Amino acid sequence: MRHIQVACAIIERDGKVMAAQRSAAMSMPLKWEFPGGKIKAHETPADGLHRELVEELGVKVEVLRAMPPATHRYSNFIVTLHPFVCVLAGGEPRNNEHAALVWLPPEALPSLDWAEADWPIIADYRRLRDSALGEHAAKQPS
Repeated sequence: MRHIQVACAIIERDGKVMAAQRSAAMSMPLKWEFPGGKIKAHETPADGLHRELVEELGVKVEVLRAMPPATHRYSNFIVTLHPFVCVLAGGEPRNNEHAALVWLPPEALPSLDWAEADWPIIADYRRLRDSALGEHAAKQPS
């Protein structure tokens, strides 16, 4: 079975996260995903991420942190997603490949019809974010 390595970006801006809707012509049509794409054989996941975001969105990003990879088995292939939490570092996102781009608060991400492989990434991201917010609140003077 084919195993694909994919880099994806959880792009944060003003307390929201970008989600991209796959086009009707793509596999898994109209499902939502984090932008990114296949990592080439000679690339690191971060290198693949930067290349794909320039191609798909016309933007450069600053990676804030890498998250743990997540592997999902579809009926005809396996995908391992390599997620990175990012912020925009150059350019305004242009929709070059997707049906739609939206910015949502993290708690609203589950309201979309995501590709199955993205669900563990959403859960990990929200856990990471909630943990970081809890630590920040605990450090605040009373």
